[in-house]
Amino acid sequence: MRISKVTNISGTVSEFILLGFTCQKETQTILLMLFSIIYILTIMGNTFIICAVWSSQQLCTPMYTLLANFSFLEICYVNSDVPKMLANMLSETKTISFTGCLLQFYFFFSTCASESLFLSVMAFDRYLAICQPLHYSTIMTHSLCINLSFFCWVGGFLWLLTPVILISQVPFCGPNIIDHFLCDLGPLLALSCAPVPRTTLACGTISSLIIFITFLYILGSYSHVLRAVLHVPSGSGRNKAFSTCASHFTVVSLFYGSVMVMYVSPGSGIQSRMQKFVTLFYSMATPFFNPLIYSLRNKDMKEALKKLLGGLSQIFLKGPRNENNLFHKFFAKQRIM
Repeated sequence: MRISKVTNISGTVSEFILLGFTCQKETQTILLMLFSIIYILTIMGNTFIICAVWSSQQLCTPMYTLLANFSFLEICYVNSDVPKMLANMLSETKTISFTGCLLQFYFFFSTCASESLFLSVMAFDRYLAICQPLHYSTIMTHSLCINLSFFCWVGGFLWLLTPVILISQVPFCGPNIIDHFLCDLGPLLALSCAPVPRTTLACGTISSLIIFITFLYILGSYSHVLRAVLHVPSGSGRNKAFSTCASHFTVVSLFYGSVMVMYVSPGSGIQSRMQKFVTLFYSMATPFFNPLIYSLRNKDMKEALKKLLGGLSQIFLKGPRNENNLFHKFFAKQRIM
């Protein structure tokens, strides 16, 4: 691996080196294959959920509309850092431009913020469905669902504007080696020419606020949901409510559990390894597990995925000449069912 270390104090850094995973070449090859498989399966799994929701009339409800948006967000989320990480594992230089580093930071943490907002909105949807079932259809209308989805997308990207602007004004004059596989806040600010406590505090506060506010809201929502479910008589309705909420809460636990570790990680010499592992978990593992959690624990989603996969298998078995015609017929049939 060839690394050119910039130490010119009088100049400015034009590119950074993402050190990534420092291990032997054989281990790097194994990690590359493992991460590539997880990446491909993540894209496929979330794409299948989007197609299942879009093709099934039975899934045209606010809960599944939010889930489809969430799955598309997961695709954007995993694409904000994993392709560059995989490319750097094959590269000798492992460089990223200063602008590219800022853009990666912005898109990665903006999608992370949007994910926390979507999880909050999905918790709100379950709260209305279980705690206010008679008013659910009048409150959670299609237009409100679309507006909430729009708010989650825009809100997440607007929330990170201030941190990325502050970081862009920080002077970097060397060294330029980031001991991480992406442009994370801590390792990046550690390379500044001079201490920037105000920028560090502002960025940390802004990032922490959206995490803890949404987490506390989700926790409050599911506490009300749990109390309501416990009052439901035993039967299929109670089991279905438990199953749906369990899927949501499992995703919440995976995402927030890994993110929260970042705030209580030890300040010893293993902190860098801990940060890499935790960041890798919530940037790759959670988007990978989410389709499995939602599809395996949800009967309607499993049926829609079976129909989707069955239709796709028919398309490929019929051959390329009739592929387009069968494709349109299949989705038209699904929409009217």
